[in-house]
Amino acid sequence: MKDATGELSMTAVAVVAIAAIGVVFTTVLWPAIRTNIMRSTYCSQTIRCTEPNEDGMADCVYCANVAEGAEVGEECEEKTIKCSIKQQSV
Repeated sequence: MKDATGELSMTAVAVVAIAAIGVVFTTVLWPAIRTNIMRSTYCSQTIRCTEPNEDGMADCVYCANVAEGAEVGEECEEKTIKCSIKQQSV
């Protein structure tokens, strides 16, 4: 009976640990990952950008409805996002 109790408590510890890891992932890590994925997607579809500032970031405009799968020829809903612009040396 002692062995069964020990196994049950270890199972409970494992379940709680997995749940804690899941909570940390969904509240801390996943939003940052999702933001970076969305930013890289929108930055690859920009129409125009301002000159980058000292840290290499620029305000860029993209078509929101095209990024969401609208058909060609529909009116463009312009939105702004900050994108990293790499300076190319000449």
